[in-house]
Amino acid sequence: MEERTEIADLGEFGLIEHLTKNFEIHNVSTVLGVGDDAAVIDHFGKQTVISTDLLLEGIHFDLMYTPLKHLGYKAVMVNLSDIYAMNATPTQITVSIGISNRISIEALNEFYEGIYIACEKHGVDLVGGDTTTSQKGFIISVTAIGEVTPDKFVKRSTAQKGDLICVSGDLGGAFLGLTLMEREKGIYLENPKVQPDLENESYIVGRLLKPEARKEVIDFFEQNDIVPTAMMDVSDGVSSEVMHLCKQSNLGCRIYEEKLPISDESRRAAYKFGLDPTVCALNGGEDYELIFTLKQEDHDKITLNEEISVIGYMTDLEEGSKIITKGGNTFNITAQGWNAFKQ
Repeated sequence: MEERTEIADLGEFGLIEHLTKNFEIHNVSTVLGVGDDAAVIDHFGKQTVISTDLLLEGIHFDLMYTPLKHLGYKAVMVNLSDIYAMNATPTQITVSIGISNRISIEALNEFYEGIYIACEKHGVDLVGGDTTTSQKGFIISVTAIGEVTPDKFVKRSTAQKGDLICVSGDLGGAFLGLTLMEREKGIYLENPKVQPDLENESYIVGRLLKPEARKEVIDFFEQNDIVPTAMMDVSDGVSSEVMHLCKQSNLGCRIYEEKLPISDESRRAAYKFGLDPTVCALNGGEDYELIFTLKQEDHDKITLNEEISVIGYMTDLEEGSKIITKGGNTFNITAQGWNAFKQ
């Protein structure tokens, strides 16, 4: 039987010390990290970018099929993605958790191992957080702090008419991973003897459980002297994010169905589940890709990057937000992505 250590055995300060003892400092801007009343950060004349996310068990994740190590990793990635979406570099995070007594120290070690791997991968320092008891399952709050050269940050509201609409990576995979995991969960609940059948679907499962914040895209911008005119990350689905860019920039758009980047694995999985890959790409959330607009004269700079697809362009507001199908039909884009308040 696995060894189990109760959280009560360590107490709050002992717990924080235990969970954070392996974290080393990566950034000169981190003057003082975990272990005092507050962290001290000095960004040396850079502007500071801050983003916070709350993840609730049963709403944002299901522990029946989410390994705790993956959960820790993902909790960090979704926040770093928001920092990258501002064209900024993440430097520090804080992690606060609410935990019930069914979670052991060993389980929390796994969760923090995922956090540690994510921090190491992106050169980010864990500088604080809080722990408390929860009576409603596992609660995670992560705040990410980043830095950006003054006036290099990119908002959602600054796209211009004629700008190209681009997206990194591919779309719809995380939603299809969720569809698969929920299907397997349903089968398991009806018959616990049936082994999960993930049918070689490691790609879409990985897109759901272990998303990657797109640091390399931001690095590519810097290396090639590209500053997007507007940008955000794809957490709720591309249709929803495009509508945000249009609304906040007071513009319309044209998106081309045939230009949407969908992986072969996602396309096959969609057909297997009886779903339309385009609908999954438009409305599926949690891909954590970057969607951004570019001046047309920057087009040649991105043609060499296979990770970036041009999916359309911005138009006058009066022209509306439309998608042009492979068959040449035009439809209004509706924001049918993930809505946190629509259960």
